[in-house]
Amino acid sequence: MRKAKQIRRRAGVSGGTRRRGAPNAFSPSSAVTLAEQYLLPTYKRSQTVFTHGRGAYVFDSAGKKYLDFLGGIAVNALGHAHPRIVKTIRREAARAIHFSNLFHNEFQGPLAQKLAEWSGLDRVFFANSGTEAIDGALKLARLYGHPAAESQGKTQGNTRILAMQNSFHGRTFGALSVTATEKYRLPFAPLVPGVEFVAFNDVADLEAKFDDKVCAVIIETIQGEGGIYSVSAEFWERARALATQDGAVLIADEIQCGLGRTGRHFAYQRFSERPDIAVVAKPLAAGLPLGAILTNSGVAARISPGLHGTTFGGGPMICAVALEFLQIVEDEKLMENVRARGEELRAGLEKLRAKHDFIKEIRGEGCMFGVELSVEGGPFVAGALKHGLLINCTHDFTIRLLPPFVITWAQVREFLGLFDKVLLETPRVVPAAEASAKKAPSPAAMSAAKTASR
Repeated sequence: MRKAKQIRRRAGVSGGTRRRGAPNAFSPSSAVTLAEQYLLPTYKRSQTVFTHGRGAYVFDSAGKKYLDFLGGIAVNALGHAHPRIVKTIRREAARAIHFSNLFHNEFQGPLAQKLAEWSGLDRVFFANSGTEAIDGALKLARLYGHPAAESQGKTQGNTRILAMQNSFHGRTFGALSVTATEKYRLPFAPLVPGVEFVAFNDVADLEAKFDDKVCAVIIETIQGEGGIYSVSAEFWERARALATQDGAVLIADEIQCGLGRTGRHFAYQRFSERPDIAVVAKPLAAGLPLGAILTNSGVAARISPGLHGTTFGGGPMICAVALEFLQIVEDEKLMENVRARGEELRAGLEKLRAKHDFIKEIRGEGCMFGVELSVEGGPFVAGALKHGLLINCTHDFTIRLLPPFVITWAQVREFLGLFDKVLLETPRVVPAAEASAKKAPSPAAMSAAKTASR
């Protein structure tokens, strides 16, 4: 208690700043002051302090209401405070939050079964986040690429990994090593060796860079941070064929686009061929931190006790919540809703595109869209916040929309009206020609990007 008072005094906060009804919460101004003083400066945060949410809306400390078309960056697929999720958390938090993975709990097995049924894959490993799951998937790929025990003397093994230009897979060293964007990579070089980047959707480039030393091809089925670009059927099928031909694994990063966001269980299910490994996270536990690696029995057969692990992944409470999330998606027929709202959203966005000549392209499906602009996107994000709308800009020019699966047609109309107003009233920042050519994430620019160091 004394230490907490000292912290508040150093931050210029009086002893009476805690809000009533929230015994451990500081006032909004003191919360910002303390964050700016003590947190690592890794984010350019708005000064807005959110306090709670309900359905597709969030509320700030002043009581202002916002329509949430960001969803915690694809996390809050059920919106906020879904009653069944709240009930599950309350019930299971009173029973057990953590036991450790040295023992079974009631919910890991059933959750793994449900994910296997949704994905068409066979085995599951639970992690704490998407980036951790990516690291685990890369480890599985390297393990699979090494010779089996009975043939250890025959070959050195396959270790090369082909990743995509314009990709984003996470912030840990392994995930960052298969992330192409230089602004994320360069400050931490050298990264994990053995990675080469392929021009996204360029089959000829994939074929030129693939050889018998490749152990994995990793693809975001829909590039999220890169600007909402979908992998083409031709590219996916060729990657699948090459991986099968040479004993490599195909990894689908579905952290942002999976678990119903496109109106399918997984975005790769629009193709006939499955990956060997799929990675999920964001919406899996309805806002609690949980990721998962899903794989087939052939890859799973290479793992044994001690080769991988995690302390917190797959605890009883969080698995119970994730199981409830998947059940809610089924019970409330949310994938049907995602498809219907996605069609309405696309139609409305295309009308806005016809009205505003600085909208270049609409990409995406379901509850995942990118609105590419010919002007800087950041000012529109700030303008939207003032109008009570939460959106995001990625790759400088693409407005990213990630509404919850529970969104209604009335809320789609509300969004379109607010977004139109933002587009009309926000001053446009036109980039210099050089900056535009350098930053705009066009397919031509992606194809011409440099191949990263191996």
